[in-house]
Order: sequence, then C-alpha cells, then structure tokens
Amino acid sequence: MFQIRAKLVYNKKVKDNYFHLALEAHRIAKLAWPGQFVNIRVNDGCRPLLRRPFSIHRVSGSSIEILYEVLGEGTEILSHKRPGEYLDIIGPLGKGFDFQLHASGCRLHLLVAGGIGVAPLTFLAEKLAEVKSQKSKVKTLVLIGARIKDQVLCEKDFRDLGCSVKIATDDGSCGFKGEITELLEEILVTSHKSQVTSHRSATCNLRPATIYACGPRPMLKEITAISKQHNIGTQISLEEHMACGIGACLGCVVNTKKGFQRVCKEGPVFNADEIIW
Repeated sequence: MFQIRAKLVYNKKVKDNYFHLALEAHRIAKLAWPGQFVNIRVNDGCRPLLRRPFSIHRVSGSSIEILYEVLGEGTEILSHKRPGEYLDIIGPLGKGFDFQLHASGCRLHLLVAGGIGVAPLTFLAEKLAEVKSQKSKVKTLVLIGARIKDQVLCEKDFRDLGCSVKIATDDGSCGFKGEITELLEEILVTSHKSQVTSHRSATCNLRPATIYACGPRPMLKEITAISKQHNIGTQISLEEHMACGIGACLGCVVNTKKGFQRVCKEGPVFNADEIIW
C-alpha cells in the first residue's frame, strides 16, 4: 500500500454521468490486482472531508484507470479535474478476486456486472485473457446489466479482450429484457440441460463455471442464491460506504459466517457463500 501524489493523465466523459480517468501511479499499478481499489482525496480542502473509494478499472503501463459515475459532491468535484493536476491517492487496497483458486476444472468464467460494477470486472477480464492464452478451452462470458441501452458500459472493451458478451436491460432496449439475474439463471439452466444431453453418464456435480460479480447489493444477494442452487463457486465484490478505506474505522463491516468483517480490508471481494444476507 502506498500514499502518493498521482498526476492526472486524462479525465473524460464516457456517457451521461460516467467518466473515465487515468492516473500516473507506477508503484500502485505494479501491485494492483483485479477487485482492489484506491482511496482518492478529491479536493485539497476539507470538503468533502473523507476520501472516495474507486475500484481499479484497468492498469496500463505505469498508470491506473478509474471508471466512475457522478453521484454526489465528491464525484462531482472529481469530474472537473483536468490533466496535469495531482490527486492524493492511497492504494492498492483490499482483497481482490482469486481466479486462480477456482481455475481447476473450470470451463467457463462468468463475469456478471450490474451498472458501474463493470469497473473491476474489466481488469479481471484482462487477467483471465492471459490465462486463456495458456488454457484455450477456458471461455469467458460477460453479462452486463443496465436500466436502459444508453447506460450499458464497457461492452466493446470486453469484446476486444476476446470475451463473449450478453446484455440485459430493464426495458429491453438492448439484449435480454429483464434483470441480469434472470439472464444468468437462463444461461445456467440452458448450460446444464446441454451438458446432460451431451454427457448422459455425467452426474449432477458438474462444475462448468465460476461466477465473479459486482453490482448493487440486491443483485449480489440474488446471484448468491442462484449460485448455491446450481452449486457453482462464486465471488462477489461488495459496494459499501467506506470512510477510512484501511480497516481502522469499522464503518463498512458486513455480517459473514466468520463474524463481522470489514469490506475495505477482508474484502471487497468475498466468497458469496460466506455472506449472511
């Protein structure tokens, strides 16, 4: 973990209230892992008082990239920062995804993103693409959920990484009409039926996939239930309000089978079956 003054490379509007920025942060970029985050002080003054946490979206050479949505005072201030300015940042923080742990026997990586939840999953997709070059039979399928078509993020980025992509929108303006969890359930049921047809001697303990998810809490709760039903290993990245970002204030604890744990320290990535909803 480092605290540095990072130079802003660019800070551009992607669509609506979504922005994409890059910061020169060699030491953080070198250590960063998918699912980790940085804590950014968006202003030199006392407003806002607290830093803002952002998932590491991508790493490019000595720079880290952040994808964020303008929702309040902190992100509004951040959206007006210009190239050449410096931001005080701390990172990399938290525990990221452990795709190596679940790689054995896995034939399909399922990345499920709700809204701005695409941010850390893009970085994960990059790492999985490196593994794919060594294990050609492993595929990556990305499910992106949004309310409307104009809020679908990073579709091209995932496709450029060689991922298959499916979209779900609440109004049906793009892809599947309905919630992303409904699309996930449909894919898992179809996949299971296909395998039973192809391998009649196979038993019900088939584990064709591993799920990695990030998005709103209700979505993650539903994915946890779906993964349990289909007996699929699942990791989720929780989005919680973080004050200090280093585990000192205990402001972001969640209830787990191991007791209360800090999202900023023991997370933000947890095994889905550990969380007590």
